[in-house]
Formats: sequence, structure tokens, C-alpha cells
Amino acid sequence: MKTAVPCYYHLDVEVSPERVGQVSRILAAHLKYWDLDPLVKPVCGSAELLLKAIDEHATDKHTSIEMWWNGQHLITAVGDNDQALRPDLDLRACLEHIAAMSDGWGCCATETGSKVIWFSQRARAGERVPLVPKAPAPDLREGLQVPREMPVAALATPMLPADGALEDAR
Repeated sequence: MKTAVPCYYHLDVEVSPERVGQVSRILAAHLKYWDLDPLVKPVCGSAELLLKAIDEHATDKHTSIEMWWNGQHLITAVGDNDQALRPDLDLRACLEHIAAMSDGWGCCATETGSKVIWFSQRARAGERVPLVPKAPAPDLREGLQVPREMPVAALATPMLPADGALEDAR
């Protein structure tokens, strides 16, 4: 049985129309490797939309993509180096789609003036191995000790009436 181990993946890519599909297949392969098959469609679809928008609107096509799996959430971040690309104008349709498909999302600026757009997906119950390991089943060499056999007479102690009523009845 596998245990939930934190996972991380980083990919630097020069975005072009033919690379968008390749990146999507690479991300899908990593999600399947991490046993997160149900997240492939929303994560890869959102990443594809962002990469297509970057290809269409950005002058600097160099992009970094990162995925973190912490055992409960998958966080995907797409960072571009184009300072002129504005999320509120150029990426509005992508961000609306990401907001509808993800559990959380955001956009933040970096020290260099570029931006990172991230979104998270929560793994639903039954989609990933349990985070808490189950106790192992007893081995054949282990077992409970059988209680020693004792005669019934030794177990029973004579009861004496508190008021001596039985002695008087004889």
C-alpha cells in the first residue's frame, strides 16, 4: 500500500502552440504517476488555457510551471516573465475558467515584476491513498495468549450470607 508522500514537479518551457499540448501531456503523466487521475482534466485544462493566453498575448514566452502535492491539495503555479501581460485584461477569460474549475486560485507579483498565477485542487475522498496508515494485521507468529485452564471449583468462592439467615434455616 502506498502512503501519501508530498510531491513536487517543476518545468521551464518556452511557450509555443505546439508546446502547449506537450506540456499538458507531461503534467497529465505526473498526475497519473502520483495517483491523481481525477485531477488530470481540470488541472491540464486550466494550465492549457493559461499557456495559450501567454502564447497569444505575451512578448516574453518563457514560462515556469510548478505542481505541489501535499497529500490533500494539488497546487499548480504558472509563472511568466512578461511584465506587460495584465491578468485583469489579457487573462480575464482564463482566470474566470480557473476560478470555476478550482478550489482556490490567486495571482501574485514577483520581485522582478513578473507574475505567478496559481490554483489548487482538493483531492476528494477515495481519490488518493489514505493519509493515516492502517494498523498492520497480526502476523502468524503473533497471537493472543490463551488463558490457562483452571478448574471451576478454584474460580468459585463460597458466598457467606451477611446476616446468617441460611444457617438459621437449617
